Amino acid sequence: MSATTHFSTKQRILGAAEELFAQFGFAGTSLRQVTAHAEVNVAAVNYHFGSKENLVAEVFRRRLDELSEQRLSALRAAQASQPGALEPILAAFIEPALALSMDRHGGSAFVRVLARAYAEKNERLRKFLSDNYGHVMREFSKAIAACLPGIGKEELHWRLDFTAGALTYAMADFGLIRRHGGASEKAHCQRAATALIRFAAAGLRGA
Repeated sequence: MSATTHFSTKQRILGAAEELFAQFGFAGTSLRQVTAHAEVNVAAVNYHFGSKENLVAEVFRRRLDELSEQRLSALRAAQASQPGALEPILAAFIEPALALSMDRHGGSAFVRVLARAYAEKNERLRKFLSDNYGHVMREFSKAIAACLPGIGKEELHWRLDFTAGALTYAMADFGLIRRHGGASEKAHCQRAATALIRFAAAGLRGA
C-alpha cells in the first residue's frame, strides 16, 4: 500500500465517520455505516484504527490537536504583546474555534460532533477529551484569572463555562444572527468573534 493510498483511505474513513457521528451520534453509527460511506471494507478500519473507540478518538484528534495549538500559540502571543489585557486572551480562545466552524472541509460537521460529545453521556469520551485537551482550558483559565484578581475561583469557573457554552452555540450557528447576503463567511466570522469577545469580557468582569 503506497503512502498516498494509506493517507487517502484513512482520511476518507475519518471524513465519513465525522459526517455520520454528526448526523446519528456515536452510539447510533455503526462501523458498517462508516465503511459504506467511505467506500472501504471493514478490514481498512481495523487496519488504520483497530476499533470504533479508536476511530472516535482520531476524529477528535484530527481537529482538536491543531485547534489547541492555534489557541495556545495565540494565547502566548497575546500575553507577550498585551500583558494583563483580557480581550486579547478571549480572542485567542474564540477566534480559532469560530474559524474552524467556517472550514468548508468538514468544519461544521465537526462542530456538531463536538456538541454530541457533551450531549451524549459517554464518560469514556469525556475522559479522553479531558485527559488530552483539558490543559488548554486550564491555561486559559489561569490567564483570565490573572486579569480578574477580584473574582473567586468558583465564580470564575461558572463564568468560563458560560463563555465556552456561548462559543459552542455561536460555532453551531443556531442563533438569530445570520450572515448578510453581501458579507463573506470570513467577515461574518470576524463579526461574530468581535461581538462574542465583547459579550464574554463584560460577563467575566461583571460585579
